[in-house]
Amino acid sequence: MSGTLNKVMLIGHLGDEVKIHYFEGGNCIARFPLATNETYTNRQTGEKVTNTDWHNIVVRNKAAEICEKYLSKGDKVYVEGRLKNRQWQGEDGNTRYSTEVHVQDFTFLTTKKESLANAQQMPDNSPRQETQKVSGPAAPMDETEEEDDLPF
Repeated sequence: MSGTLNKVMLIGHLGDEVKIHYFEGGNCIARFPLATNETYTNRQTGEKVTNTDWHNIVVRNKAAEICEKYLSKGDKVYVEGRLKNRQWQGEDGNTRYSTEVHVQDFTFLTTKKESLANAQQMPDNSPRQETQKVSGPAAPMDETEEEDDLPF
């Protein structure tokens, strides 16, 4: 294979509010942290362990304005994009590095308020509903959702 691929797909929860910066000419950029979790059971202790990874998300222009308007801390979102590395000089003179996910597509899955309301109203084993969607592919199925009648 002679080509290369740089593609990232994440489903996670916002760790903070969306911060947006406007440039001359009307362009803008929004940034927010996204948390993804890995949960497993420790074989020796039988204890449930959760590891959280944090991702730096970058969204540009109209998509950035949509994210700022509709997303808030705790909301669950699907993002798709590419990894980009950047470096800069810190105030102390040291070179700093950062890896970011530059978003090309996203889907809002649930808001924090809806998640809390659903948790109080529905038992844990009932199907979850997808809520607001903006653009892009359908969100991957949650483990608790019912499967469709598909021929494959």
